[in-house]
Amino acid sequence: MNCTFALWKAASISPQRDTTVSMSRIASNQPGVVARAACRVDLAGGTMDMWPLYLFHPGAVVVNIAVRVMTTCRIVPLATPAIELCSTDTGLADSFPSMDALRAAPKYKHALAAHLLRFFYPHSEPATGFRLQTHSESPAGAGISGSSALMIATTSALARFTARKLSPEQIREIAQNVEAQLIRVPTGCQDYYPALYGGVSAVQLDIDGIHRHAIPCDADEIDRRFVLAYTGAPRQSGINNWEVFKRHIDGDRRIFRNLEQIGQIARAMRSAVTAADWTETGRLLRDEWKLRRTNAPAIATPLIDKLIAVSRRNGAIGAKVCGAGGGGCILFMTEPEARERVEQKLIAAGAQLLPFAVAREGVSVAALRS
Repeated sequence: MNCTFALWKAASISPQRDTTVSMSRIASNQPGVVARAACRVDLAGGTMDMWPLYLFHPGAVVVNIAVRVMTTCRIVPLATPAIELCSTDTGLADSFPSMDALRAAPKYKHALAAHLLRFFYPHSEPATGFRLQTHSESPAGAGISGSSALMIATTSALARFTARKLSPEQIREIAQNVEAQLIRVPTGCQDYYPALYGGVSAVQLDIDGIHRHAIPCDADEIDRRFVLAYTGAPRQSGINNWEVFKRHIDGDRRIFRNLEQIGQIARAMRSAVTAADWTETGRLLRDEWKLRRTNAPAIATPLIDKLIAVSRRNGAIGAKVCGAGGGGCILFMTEPEARERVEQKLIAAGAQLLPFAVAREGVSVAALRS
């Protein structure tokens, strides 16, 4: 199957504009579905959301923001039993004559979709074949949880398509566990909540479970104060986080102390964002970044250091790498009047700007009408 030929415009979810699907192959007895979910930037507390690290740091919390960099999953029924998988942004595609053939395959190109399908169809065949297509606006390895957001979008679409009623927490658990199977190291939980709920979140990590709390704040004000830039170099969050995880479990006292301090910063960040204290928010961003650099020196690169220095010289009041670092995206905080100047200087220094706006809504799922 030619994945490029099957490409749709990801920004549109209107079925009337999906002109690349051969209508003769679409089954009419089951509606298709489309789901969309947002990526995120993290302000403070990351890495501690990996079980069981947070159990050793009482009061652990992660503060993050859903951003309008979107992921999409569409499922279109076919008139044949075939299962077609396609990622339009990466070009990865698989085609199987049946679900049995998919389950029996030794490997997959679109592994995210295939592994989720194996969960939703562990033994049975679907009533009809279908084409499952995904798209992410996030660059690969950007550190803004593009894969986790896509896991939420795809899990939500499959839950609707299979008429399975799942709570948001069940969707999160399925998405997180399947992603751990894919990357083969432990995964944190914070990345899934912005995709599920949108807005600004405090993800509280307690003995009795994970609790997501919306932080009430002016989303328009946040839009005016933050800049998101991609370094052009992807990173692998599983590797950096796994190194910190192993050292913590092995009893590295410096890692333990650093995470204790990161926990204190995250709690203060929650209070600062809630109070709209942007000066304090910027200071906490700087402090969190300093601690992360001591945890894992590979989190920084010469380009990351250069871009942060350029931003500070031109009016940014705080910056940190998104996710586990080593590449990917950097989040910058500025005063509103300095934002345009910071953006221009970052572009001149080699950064690629991504649109920054708070995603006000969580994952959406809708029927595709014929």
